[in-house]
Amino acid sequence: MKLTLENIDQCSLSDLLGETMECQCGQKHQITMKKVIIEPGAIQKTATVLRELGYKKALLISDSITWNIAAEKVADVLKRDHFDYKIYILEGRIIPDEKTVGNILIHTEKDFDVIVTVGTGVLNDLGKFVSFKMGIDNIVVATAPSVDGFASQHAALVIGNLKTSYNTACPKVIIGDVDILKAAPMPMIMGGWSDIMGKYSALSDWKISRIVNDEYYCDVIYEMVHKSVQTCRDNIEKIKQRDPEAIQYVMEGLVLTGIAMSFLGNSRPASGSEHHLSHCWEMRSLADHTNLAPHGVQVGVATTIITNLYKKLANISVNFDDAKAKAKTFNEVSWEKDVTSYYHDSAKEIIEEIKTEQRYSVQNRLIRIQRLKDHWKEIQVILNTIPSSQQISNMLKSAGAPTTPEEIGITVQDAVDSIRMAKEVRSKYTILGVLDDLGLLDRFAEEIKKEF
Repeated sequence: MKLTLENIDQCSLSDLLGETMECQCGQKHQITMKKVIIEPGAIQKTATVLRELGYKKALLISDSITWNIAAEKVADVLKRDHFDYKIYILEGRIIPDEKTVGNILIHTEKDFDVIVTVGTGVLNDLGKFVSFKMGIDNIVVATAPSVDGFASQHAALVIGNLKTSYNTACPKVIIGDVDILKAAPMPMIMGGWSDIMGKYSALSDWKISRIVNDEYYCDVIYEMVHKSVQTCRDNIEKIKQRDPEAIQYVMEGLVLTGIAMSFLGNSRPASGSEHHLSHCWEMRSLADHTNLAPHGVQVGVATTIITNLYKKLANISVNFDDAKAKAKTFNEVSWEKDVTSYYHDSAKEIIEEIKTEQRYSVQNRLIRIQRLKDHWKEIQVILNTIPSSQQISNMLKSAGAPTTPEEIGITVQDAVDSIRMAKEVRSKYTILGVLDDLGLLDRFAEEIKKEF
């Protein structure tokens, strides 16, 4: 089947799995996932699916919370259906760092041929990473519709206190038992919904980078993700009521976004400047040993900030000559001091990566500024099309989700600092990079500080 804008809305999740598909963008897309089962009672099919795919022995991974929610049920199904398995339950607060990865590896025996991960974000990332390192497959049994990384080929780990995305393999199967998903804590459900709302800025960032950097872009993948955003936005009242069909929409939207990432080979369709702010907050939280709201909730709050920046840029007249003049005065020594002050032990790796890319060389920055100038009318369309910060806030409020940094434990100053520094944490070009190139990032950060 060839994917087109005309047929993508009619494709089910199953239609997108397994085969290599031609796309109207000229590229071929593929995801190695075999099955997605999102329905009431889906856990009962776990052993059957494992056998269908030829597996013989599983390592069942959970934490103490997801054990009580679903993993014990999975274990009962495996035992009932005489499927060989062993259990490893992680205790306490789970940080996806070197120690946790090592602990799982120690419990992974040579004859395991699949890891069954029961949980959501962090556990899913750990299951994907360890299975990839072991050369075996992974399936995930979701306990909440809370993150969009279930189907992605990447795992976010904290290595050397730096949150880093690693290439892995996507799960072979995703099981979402709607009976379990609809009973998840509402903040986690709203986290998944908020994460999907964050695609407004992620997709806009992608469009801008396509213009400025000739980054590969696919209209079909864009539409896949945008469709999920619209479906979840339109069903918010039912989601709040834990309506099974609406909860299924959220889970399907999260999985579809992960498929889009796998099709592209990176997280661009689902993660942009809003995720970069969240990454900064999470890194600082780990360093300070504090707790934050769920990832998706953070992304929702970050999206209100990012869309504010979009509209500020839309409402001013840009002086490109001033931007070029400022670019020529870039002080690398001062920049390194700022990065070191903010990122501490992670700064060296970040600085080395940026220098290798020559991201802030005068020549490269001047090229980007000229591209911005030459295509400003196209970019203004993007700036004007994205929902406003108030619109995003109203959607989040209607869902009962936080809308300001302070509601999720982020101080105003930390939020402002992250606006200035988040562009360093990933190489993706986003609205933060645009504002930095135009010499407007510090100004807008201070303006937002006064608005909180």
